[in-house]
Amino acid sequence: MLFNLVLNARDAMSQGGNILVATSNTMIDPSESLYEKPTSAVTLTVTDLGCGMSPETLSHLFEPFFTTKANGRGTGLGLASVYNIVKSNAGTIHVDSEPGRGTRVRVNFPRVDEPRATPLLASTYSPRRADETILLVEDNIAVRQAAQRILGECGYKVLEAGSGPEAIRVSREHSEPIHLLLADLVMPGMGGRDLARQLLIERPELKVLYMSGYEPAPEGSRSEIEQIVLFKKPFTGAALLERLRETLDVPPPRTSKKPRNRKREKS
Repeated sequence: MLFNLVLNARDAMSQGGNILVATSNTMIDPSESLYEKPTSAVTLTVTDLGCGMSPETLSHLFEPFFTTKANGRGTGLGLASVYNIVKSNAGTIHVDSEPGRGTRVRVNFPRVDEPRATPLLASTYSPRRADETILLVEDNIAVRQAAQRILGECGYKVLEAGSGPEAIRVSREHSEPIHLLLADLVMPGMGGRDLARQLLIERPELKVLYMSGYEPAPEGSRSEIEQIVLFKKPFTGAALLERLRETLDVPPPRTSKKPRNRKREKS
């Protein structure tokens, strides 16, 4: 979530500038939320002094696939993903902006007095050393570097790419097996689903794991690409390693053989 907010602030300042990220303890007013009384909250604020936005742009800001960026520079899912994360955690988000005067985004999350119970599997999972080769495809450099570090420290050999076409080139130049494709579902130009279709033609044994910060499942039925599973962002390192291991350990589908028809013996 914070990655997307900061990246949008950066893109709004083509001439450079400062981005202010701050946290504070606040109270959510009932008029700004679904709560019936003032609620203690933690507020995240991201402020930039960029180009700002018009009221018309603000009215469409959180719509999926809406973007003001040049073709190929944005997917229009960054702020839709932020909105989805905020709402799924009972938070609120407010954007103040004017053309030429910058933008301030305020995200409020209700304060939780006690930590939520963590599933036993998540807290006790201990990744084993691995030796498989992973093709990691993510257009967000910060996310890609973080995932590469997590996988590399666990022993995986990681091939990196920042786009679909680059991933195809990397795959063709790599003569040894690639065990799994870990790709962002939505990327400029070629998304993860189209990339998977192309790579599965050349590497039919390849397993695929999508990453996505957007709620809806990928279009198309499971029968089109049966080996694909969806992993939701944001994620922890342990969660990524666990889901990756689960996907790699799924046995390949068996080819069923039709039994031969035995001729009945005449009595």
